[in-house]
Amino acid sequence: MAKEKGEKVVALNRRARHEYTIEKTYEAGLVLQGTEVKSLREGHANLTDGYAYIDRGEAFLDQVSIPQYSNGTWTNHAAKRIRKLLLHKDEIAKLARKAAEGGYTLVPMKLYFVDGRAKVEIAVAKGKTQYDKRQTLRERQDRREAERAMRTRNRMGE
Repeated sequence: MAKEKGEKVVALNRRARHEYTIEKTYEAGLVLQGTEVKSLREGHANLTDGYAYIDRGEAFLDQVSIPQYSNGTWTNHAAKRIRKLLLHKDEIAKLARKAAEGGYTLVPMKLYFVDGRAKVEIAVAKGKTQYDKRQTLRERQDRREAERAMRTRNRMGE
């Protein structure tokens, strides 16, 4: 079997960009069991409710759902289990300091394969208020309307 090249995205946490202001992202490896990798290769995962935390100098990912492998037997894995993240010690220390500050949380943004290895992108994020969420939606809508108006004006000029 040929080794995979490039990046293959399995799951994105699109809701996180709406709920949080993203400050910095880190790429982390995942410690997985056998059937979890097969399930991920089929493209099954859900990051929506997931979060990461630091405990005794180690990083963990919790509430990320990787459904059981369809062709698995009694060796199948639990869908929502705590998975260890593989990061450098200095990265873990930075994440721990940020997470200890008020209002910051560690959110999984993307689950993907890089050259055949499962990776997760962890973001240091600060929760948005309801006002900030509405403001972001309004800005996006205004930008879309401006682009639409420019397109129609350019078409009329031709």
